Amino acid sequence: MKISTALKGLMFLLIAACSSPTKNFTPAENGLDAGREFIDACLKGDFSRAAFYMVDDEKNKQLLLTKESAYRERDKEGRQELRLASINIKEVSEPNDSTVILYHSNSLDTSSKQTIIVKRNNIWLVDFKQ
Repeated sequence: MKISTALKGLMFLLIAACSSPTKNFTPAENGLDAGREFIDACLKGDFSRAAFYMVDDEKNKQLLLTKESAYRERDKEGRQELRLASINIKEVSEPNDSTVILYHSNSLDTSSKQTIIVKRNNIWLVDFKQ
C-alpha cells in the first residue's frame, strides 16, 4: 500500500504537534539566580522550568506536584494573580560556599518563606524538601 506524499506530510505534522517540545533552560550562575528562577516558575505555573532548577529526587518531585496541584485548583483569576505577582527578597544568607538560603515572599502572599539552594556537581539547584 502506497501512502501519498500529502498524507505523509500530514502524519509528520500530527506527530510533531503531539510530541512534547524540548525546552532548553539556562543553568543558574549562582544560588540567588536558581532560587529566583524556581520561585518565578512556580508563580507563573511553569512547573517544567521549576523542576529544572530543583534537586531531582522523589521527595522534591512530590512536593512540586503538590504545589502544581494547588496552582491548578485556583480559578483563572487566581492563576493570573500569581503570574503577575512579584518576588520580594527579604534576605540572602550564604552559610557556606555551596548553600544559599533565600528568605522571600511575593506581592500576593506576604508571609515569609525560606528556600534553600545547594550547589551539586557545580550546578545550583533548589532543595525544595528542606
